Amino acid sequence: MACVGADGVDGCVDAFLAHLAVERGSSVNTLRSYTTDLQRYRDHLRARGIAELAAVRERDVSDFVVALRSGETPLAASSAARALAAVRGLHRFAARDGLVPVDVAHAVSPPALPKRLPKALTIDQVDQLLAGCPGEGPVPLRDRALLELLYSTGARISEAVGIDLDDLDVTSRTVLLRGKGGKQRIVPVGRPALEAVDAYRVRSRPDLAARGRGTPALLLNARGARLSRQSAWHTLRSAAEVSGLGTDVSPHTLRHCFATHLLAGGADVRVVQELLGHASVTTTQVYTHVTVDALREVYATAHPRARAR
Repeated sequence: MACVGADGVDGCVDAFLAHLAVERGSSVNTLRSYTTDLQRYRDHLRARGIAELAAVRERDVSDFVVALRSGETPLAASSAARALAAVRGLHRFAARDGLVPVDVAHAVSPPALPKRLPKALTIDQVDQLLAGCPGEGPVPLRDRALLELLYSTGARISEAVGIDLDDLDVTSRTVLLRGKGGKQRIVPVGRPALEAVDAYRVRSRPDLAARGRGTPALLLNARGARLSRQSAWHTLRSAAEVSGLGTDVSPHTLRHCFATHLLAGGADVRVVQELLGHASVTTTQVYTHVTVDALREVYATAHPRARAR
C-alpha cells in the first residue's frame, strides 16, 4: 500500500500517529508533541507542492530543519532536534510498512546542541562545601574523605566509590582510578585529601567494616558494604545544603571545579585531559572557556588600555 492522492502525506502522518497511540502506547504528551512537529512538517511540504510522502527527498527533510532554525520564529536547537526525531520516525515507519519505497530521512542529522559550560564553584565555595560534613563519627569522617578525594583527584563519583584500599598509594601520594570502558589511570592525591582519608581509615572504616562481610572497598556504607553512587551523590547534596550552597551542585561539581581550578592556575590542557581520563582533548577544552572568561574579566579591570576612557 502507498500513501497516494492529494492527502497522501496527511494519510501517512495519521497512520503513524495511530501507530504511536495504539501499538506503541505513547503518552498523551508525546502524541501532542509529535502532532505539533509533524504539522510543521506537513506545512513545509505543502509549501513545496509535495502531497505524497513518496515524493519527499532527503534535501526536503534537511531544508525543514534549516527552516525551523531560521524562520520568523526560529526554534532552539533542542526543539528542532525533537521535531526532526518525529519526522525521522514518520519516514522510518512509512518505509518499514511499505508506504514509501525508501526512508529518505534516516541520514539527516539534527542541529548541533550548544555546549553548556559546566558549573564550577569558586575556591572559597569549594572550601565551604568541604566543610559541610561536620562531626567525628564514622559517617562524617567517611563523607569528608569522599569529598576531599573527589576534589583532589577530579574523579567521577563512580570512580571514587570504586576505589579499593590497595588502590591508594600513600607513599607516592597517588590513587588508581577505574574509568569508563575499563580504562585505568593513576592520579596524584593532595595532602588534605590524604589526611582526610587517613583519619577515615584509622578512626572510621574499622567500625563500618565490622558491620559487613569484608570488602576491599575503601569507602563503606553504614552496613559495611561498598558505598554506592547514589549514596555518594546524597552525601554531596547534603554537604551543599549544610554549607548553604543549596542546589548549585551536581554529581560532577567537584570534578568540574578540579578541572577549572587547575586550568586557571596555569595547568596545560593536555595534562588536565590525562587527569580527567578524557579520550579526546576536545572534551577537556570546554573548561578552557570558563578560564578565558575569568582572564578576560581580569584583563578588563587591570589593563590600562582595556578600560574605556
